[in-house]
Amino acid sequence: MNTDLEYMGRALDLAILGKGHVAPNPMVGALIVSNKQIIGEGYHMAIGRPHAEVNAIQSVNDKTLLQKATMYVNLEPCNHTGLTPPCTDLILKHSIPRVVIGQKDPNPKVSGSGIERLKKRGVEVSCGIKETEALELNRRFNTFHGKKRPYIILKWAQSSDGYIDAVRKEGDPIQPNWITDEFCRRIVHKWRSEESAIMVGTETALKDNPKLNLRSWKGKNPLRIVVDQKLRLPKSLNLFDGSIPTLIYTSKSILGKSNTDCVQIDFEKGILDPILEDLYQRKVQSLIVEGGQKLLASFIDQELWDEARIFTGPVEFSDGVKAPEFNHTPLRKTTAGNSILEIFRNG
Repeated sequence: MNTDLEYMGRALDLAILGKGHVAPNPMVGALIVSNKQIIGEGYHMAIGRPHAEVNAIQSVNDKTLLQKATMYVNLEPCNHTGLTPPCTDLILKHSIPRVVIGQKDPNPKVSGSGIERLKKRGVEVSCGIKETEALELNRRFNTFHGKKRPYIILKWAQSSDGYIDAVRKEGDPIQPNWITDEFCRRIVHKWRSEESAIMVGTETALKDNPKLNLRSWKGKNPLRIVVDQKLRLPKSLNLFDGSIPTLIYTSKSILGKSNTDCVQIDFEKGILDPILEDLYQRKVQSLIVEGGQKLLASFIDQELWDEARIFTGPVEFSDGVKAPEFNHTPLRKTTAGNSILEIFRNG
């Protein structure tokens, strides 16, 4: 027999279909059940497009069945007008008598008001069904609203002897010293497609000349970010080719150009807090940090990270730039291409 838990599991499965397309909105799936039969399904497909509840209701052929149905949705229905009207209005319009919810919305614009409105209008509401799974699915959205900063993912590759880069000599080509193989790089490009922004520091930009785009995966390129205190990076670098919106955090006051925005911060007072505050104001929900040892260490030392993803490849450098000190126990460890991939969570 189907249960609320099973139906909510289906709503979560629908929600994840929006991954990489809906930020800064949450991933939401909804289904409608009448007489133990699923009569409608939907999910939030993209920012600015109809919410999951709307798509689920529109998919129901016989709307009269809604008056005896239950809606399952992994996140509290919205109760405010944004790019789309409130979903609570539509639920009440069709007289849906019962709504089952995975988690309360952490967004202050909603935060329980959707549940309260439905209850006041006589709708039976159950909240907290598969709540752990719902919170996990939208951990970026929950962190953004709960901590007022992006969800932060640290990522690096290190050699088997603990270096993230070999010794660079004068005249060496400006390109990465690859530690992982092409399979691992495809994984990284998939990760990029799922996040809002990606950051590197000055040295990584100078030595590797990265594009920080998607070449091995389909999807939307993340916002590119580089920390360049003294604006010493040459504008010939790939980061400044104008193809993708790019942010430069610097100590200097200067106007950006060709799809590039310069943001002045006081480096003497520390860089992470003002950067994360600026990204929050820009509604950047998640950030991958692919910087070098110094930038990564600054996030680690200040405990400003939510996930870390570390590849350990088979190559040995013997000398070079040491990997960041990171004394944590992995949540998961697996083989990826020619490397070992460890996934960590902070808290």
